[in-house]
Amino acid sequence: MSLTEKPKRYRFPSSIISCAIWQYHRFNLSIRDVQEQLAYRGIIVSHETIRNWCVKFSRQFKDVLQKQERKISDKWHLDEMSLRINGESFILWRAVDEQGMGTGCFLTETQKQGICYTVLKPVITSLLKSKSHCHG
Repeated sequence: MSLTEKPKRYRFPSSIISCAIWQYHRFNLSIRDVQEQLAYRGIIVSHETIRNWCVKFSRQFKDVLQKQERKISDKWHLDEMSLRINGESFILWRAVDEQGMGTGCFLTETQKQGICYTVLKPVITSLLKSKSHCHG
């Protein structure tokens, strides 16, 4: 089910149904709180309808979200940044994957890469599916 189409025999489009299900599960709201949130936006729906949506569609939305989860890549880059903290110079090393998401960081006073690799390699390899792909 896509978010733009309306499920058969349902009054509301799936974007509203998914919003209600998301609010219920993500923010741990009661069904009546979700009903109130929707009513605030001009969508009048009973709490029993929201409960039925959660029972019927939660599994489908969970499957869609699991497919969309960010995949951890086998490639990563080491980013180096010079900082001054209280007048002292430091080097911040940050491991970044292909999508630009940080996977680990390390602050040191020296600029030696070997120390950084030693500290960050276990963090990075624990995130990888195949640890043999991580070659500092």
